Amino acid sequence: MRPADLAREHGLSTQAVRNYEQDGFLPPAERTPSGYRIYTETHAAALRAFLALVPAYGHATAGGIMHAANAGDVDRALTLVDRGHEQLLRDRETLNTVRAAIGSLTTGRPPEPAATAWSIGELAHRLGVTAATVRAWERAGVLMPSRNRATGHRVFQAADIRDAELAHLLRRGGYPLAHIATVVEQVRTAGGTDSLVGALATWQERLTGRGLAMLDAAARLGAYLASRS
Repeated sequence: MRPADLAREHGLSTQAVRNYEQDGFLPPAERTPSGYRIYTETHAAALRAFLALVPAYGHATAGGIMHAANAGDVDRALTLVDRGHEQLLRDRETLNTVRAAIGSLTTGRPPEPAATAWSIGELAHRLGVTAATVRAWERAGVLMPSRNRATGHRVFQAADIRDAELAHLLRRGGYPLAHIATVVEQVRTAGGTDSLVGALATWQERLTGRGLAMLDAAARLGAYLASRS
């Protein structure tokens, strides 16, 4: 098979196919005596797998999965897949948490108190982000933690954790910090939640789309791994 044969199936340029091989997303192609690449059905399966993995897991993770698969490290590839499913599940759970928070706020019930006050490091660890990211959210007005009078350290209570979970969810959905700050403020004041409901509905659609993309990607990746055996 020629680069054009692989490219035509997906509406790509032949240079894009060559770039994918150069980046390690496809296994190395053999060459003719004159230097032309020779692709096989295994390369076609690899390209199908990579292009299906991108909408499911993102470009970076998709690339990591293909690098591992091409190196024969199937366990590493599957670990990356598992982490993607874990993140999707966490996003679904966060959506449910936020919906419950909206219900509590609109009915006038205060948020459930946290068992303990969390530090910035503990909150960052829970979300899988850096402390610098949490501080950036605070500067943008997304978070408004109190301070320990004795140490001056930030203290995150139940409402702060809820706001941070919401911010993390919307940030992954592509919303700018200025918009997220407005939405979180609406949650705090329990008024004007229309934009929040709309944002959550949009994100729910994206989660469903990502879940379906993962199913397709699993089939494509499985077919590629089978072609290598």
